Amino acid sequence: MNFIPKTLLKKLYTRGSLTKADEGFTFNVKNRLIDVHFEGLNSLEVDGIQVERSQIFTDLGNGQWVQVEEINRQNGFSFKLGKSFNVLVKAKINVATNLKLDFKFHTKPFGILSFSVNDIMHESQAERTVKIPRIYGDDYSRDAVNERLDFVNSFSNTNLKNIAPQAEDTSVYQGNIEHLTGFAKVPLGIAGPIRVNGEYAQGDFLVPLATTEGTLVASYNKGIKLVNEAGGVNCRVIKDSMQRAPVFIFDTLVKAVDFGKWIKTVTPDLKQQAEQGSNYLKYEDLEVYQAGNNVFLRFNFFTGDATGQNMVNKATFQVCQWILEAYDGIQHFFLESNMASDKKHSFINALNSRGKKVIAEATFSEALLIKNFGVDAHQLQRHLDIANLGGMMAGVNNNGAHTANALAAMFVAMGQDIANLAESTAGFLHTEVLADGSLYGTITLPSLIVGTVGGGTGLPTQRDCLEMMGCYGSGKAKKLAEIMAGVVLAGEISLGAAMSSLDWVAAHEDLGRNKIP
Repeated sequence: MNFIPKTLLKKLYTRGSLTKADEGFTFNVKNRLIDVHFEGLNSLEVDGIQVERSQIFTDLGNGQWVQVEEINRQNGFSFKLGKSFNVLVKAKINVATNLKLDFKFHTKPFGILSFSVNDIMHESQAERTVKIPRIYGDDYSRDAVNERLDFVNSFSNTNLKNIAPQAEDTSVYQGNIEHLTGFAKVPLGIAGPIRVNGEYAQGDFLVPLATTEGTLVASYNKGIKLVNEAGGVNCRVIKDSMQRAPVFIFDTLVKAVDFGKWIKTVTPDLKQQAEQGSNYLKYEDLEVYQAGNNVFLRFNFFTGDATGQNMVNKATFQVCQWILEAYDGIQHFFLESNMASDKKHSFINALNSRGKKVIAEATFSEALLIKNFGVDAHQLQRHLDIANLGGMMAGVNNNGAHTANALAAMFVAMGQDIANLAESTAGFLHTEVLADGSLYGTITLPSLIVGTVGGGTGLPTQRDCLEMMGCYGSGKAKKLAEIMAGVVLAGEISLGAAMSSLDWVAAHEDLGRNKIP
């Protein structure tokens, strides 16, 4: 589809960037839409007056102003999503407080595009006197990192030695961080091996845990020992999808209702638009929610072995372009309405899932509980029942003891997006005492967002940790999710038993105390 609605094209212009300059004025253009090849500027009008192209200059990010005619002669440039450039107009125009700018330009694959914006002219401001050093085109080199480290030492009057990078090749971190200056070195411990009886994870796995909390690795290791003696942990991934939730706004309730009905009739078109830009993403289904004259669409996509947030952004944007072209009467729209609750806990994600919904279960005999933790099933069950009551009174979103401990330590070790812990740590713990005195335990993680490709998974340390578990690369994300759920369950039983037997405080006294300087 070679079409971009003008309501979206206006997003190319950075509102508030219009600034007076000695020779005229400047503004900024940023690609907030989709990768294109900018082939040339056809025309620019300011308050209805056409500006000569010889008076228009661009800075593509290297600090050099180049005449737009020169860019046109060189067949333009690749304008990637997220990139921006500044424009200088050397024209003595009778500058008003509010200017109307009309753009017409040529791109591949969309051809000639045009849009108009209004912006308020601002006075030029002096650049910041203190700026973090950058090396244009080589900002991830060791020289650039060292220059920033020297800047930090000078600015803070310190001599920081421990954050300096050990590896010579720092270029591998491009795409994972900006202003790379050093590394926060987190201790890494190993628990296990844990025996997992899953659909995708079958066998014994060592578990890398990156943490600064004493007793954490020991606690999980003790829980894993119990799990293994019980025959291992059974795990299954029962749902796998990533969401994006745009909202479409209408003049009236009636128009919104009509749109909500229509959108359900065009599923083949939505699927075609969503999947055309990716070899991995698959359109699954759509949830429709309405509040007043606002219609919220919650798209569900399968994103393979990547966590997929960037993938679903592009797919949803493509779908929204098609919707804006195909349906009349839309007053406005936003690509994300916050109903996907990205990096926030929500009840809709707890019930409908975001990422992978994975369940782990194990059954522990009374003899094993007494041998390993000094508690029986009835004692542990009573404590867990009381903990459920206390949690309900407190309004917690998780009736487990500490799902965040295992997941945070594994996320850091394995290159996962740590902010996704907001959703991923939601958990439903259920236990019951069986007729023979055994304890049956299960944990459901409804929104575990993990991947084995992309993001931080390819960084050196994180790749090592994933490879340690046989979970690096394509076809391994559900395996990783099953292992993680098994570790979480082991930790829930371990901490629950430790609190029931009062070993909890003693363990922290023994293993988790550091002297305060």
